[in-house]
Amino acid sequence: MAHDSSALVEALARFARLLPTPYKVETALDELGMSVTKVFDLVGAGICLLEDGVLRFVSATAAPVATLERVQELSRQGPCMEASHTGEVVAVSDLRESTDRWPRYTETALQVGVLAVAGIPMWLNEERLGAVNLYSAGPRIWSEADLDAARILASVATGYIVNANKWNQQQQVTEQLEQALESRVVIEQAKGIIATVRNITPDAAFDLIRKHARTNRTPLHTIARAIIEAGLRV
Repeated sequence: MAHDSSALVEALARFARLLPTPYKVETALDELGMSVTKVFDLVGAGICLLEDGVLRFVSATAAPVATLERVQELSRQGPCMEASHTGEVVAVSDLRESTDRWPRYTETALQVGVLAVAGIPMWLNEERLGAVNLYSAGPRIWSEADLDAARILASVATGYIVNANKWNQQQQVTEQLEQALESRVVIEQAKGIIATVRNITPDAAFDLIRKHARTNRTPLHTIARAIIEAGLRV
C-alpha cells in the first residue's frame, strides 16, 4: 500500500501555516502524529523524545499505540529506541517473523493488533531529539517512497519542536524583562512618595524602603507596591 501523496501535501501545508503563529511543542507533536496516521493509513503513531538523555514516551494517537509506547519505554527495546539511538530508520514488515528482536514489545504489539512498525528518527544537525513510530494493523512492505515521506514529516516536525522551544525561551526572557521593568517603575514611584512625605532625597527614601523590606523579609517590590496602593509609610 503506497502512502497518500495528497495527504502528505496537506500535512506540509498545515505545518507551513503553523510556523508564523505562537505554538507549543505539543501542537507540533499532535500534528505529526495525526499527519503520519493519515498519510500512511495507520492504526496510529507514537512519539518519544529525549529528556535528560533518556527517551520518554510523550504522545500517541490511539490507546493501543500508547500501550505499546509505554512497554517500549519500560523495556528499553523497540523501533523507536533503535531509531533514536542510531539515527537510522528501523522498519519491520511483519512482527510475527521477528519475535526475537524485541520480545516483550512484539508480544504486546501482536496483542493490540499491530503487525508492522517503522521507527523514524527525529534528528536535527546531528542532535538527537527522539523518534516517531508508525503502526500498521496488517503486514506492510515499507517502500523507500514511504520511508522518504515519513522522514520528511519527521524532519519538519523536529524543526518545529526546536523552534517552539526557542520561542518559549525567548518568551520567558521577554516576560522576565517586562516584570523587571515593571518592578523598577513601582520602586521609583514608591521612592518619590517617601521622599516627598519625609522631605528627603530619593536615595535616602530608597534606603528606608530597602531597610524595611529586609527587616520584614519581604521582597522590595512588594513593599514598594504597598507604599503606592495601601498607603504604607516607612
